[in-house]
Amino acid sequence: MKPSDLLKWRKKNGYSQIKLAKVLGVATNTVYRWEKGMREIPSFLHLTLECLKKNKTKRKLSKK
Repeated sequence: MKPSDLLKWRKKNGYSQIKLAKVLGVATNTVYRWEKGMREIPSFLHLTLECLKKNKTKRKLSKK
């Protein structure tokens, strides 16, 4: 995953850097550094983001 991919995913799925950091259990500046390419994005992060996306979809469906 590239920094630009993470930024696009975050915005598309309605997460602020603060909210995403909280959900992932990392510092806000870690998300910032990933998105700026200052820090390497963990290779497994795409799996975690996919789970977050699926859980968000399930919550939306259960509210209907």
